[in-house]
Formats: sequence, structure tokens, C-alpha cells
Amino acid sequence: QSQLVESGGGLVQPGGSLRLSCAASGFTLDYYAIGWFRQAPGKEREGVSCISSSGETTNYADSVKGRFTISRDNAKNTVYLQMNSLKPEDTAVYYCAAEMTGPANPRATMVKADFDSWGQGTQVTVSS
Repeated sequence: QSQLVESGGGLVQPGGSLRLSCAASGFTLDYYAIGWFRQAPGKEREGVSCISSSGETTNYADSVKGRFTISRDNAKNTVYLQMNSLKPEDTAVYYCAAEMTGPANPRATMVKADFDSWGQGTQVTVSS
């Protein structure tokens, strides 16, 4: 059974850090661009960051640029989102998603409709 599983969420104080992981099982991430999205209560799901299957292209939402870093370790079949200088407005459920692009492809978008597979999400709460 193919699935994406997020982990690493939790409660953190403003200014703190978390690292989210997105692990794939049942398929290899080498063929996929991966996106991170988030959804706060009462708001639409929004793109946070994405990375191409080649790893050479990364994109970030303006709200997280300079604070979040996306990376991938294809040997571990896992993509990470390092989140630093967290703010209360970063509070949301964070989802990872996969878009089939083929291997070594520089394409990376944050368009929800482009993504085929989604994880179940992990809660991130930033509060003092």
C-alpha cells in the first residue's frame, strides 16, 4: 500500500524550531516532486514549500522564506521541512504531498491540484 506519513509536529514556543518528516512507503520518492502544505482552522490549505524530484529546485511561500528549509534524502525515501523562528501564525496542520514528475526533473510547484498523493497531516502549534 502506497502512502505518505508525516511526523515531527508538536507544540513549540514562538521563536522555536521543528523538523517535519515526510516518509514514503510502497513507492520511491525519486520519481516525485514533494510539496508541503498547511491548513489552519477556518482557512484554505495553502502551499508552504516544494522540492523537485531532482532536488535542484525549491520554492517557498513568502510567509516562510528565510525561516523554513525543505530538503530530501532519497536514500531514506524521506523529505524534510526544517522550520525555524516559528510564529503563532504558523500554527496549522501540515501535509506533505507527492506529484509524479519522473526522476531528475527540476519541476516544483505549489499548486494543490498537481499533487496526486497526500499524507494524513501533522499538527504544529506555536504558542507560549
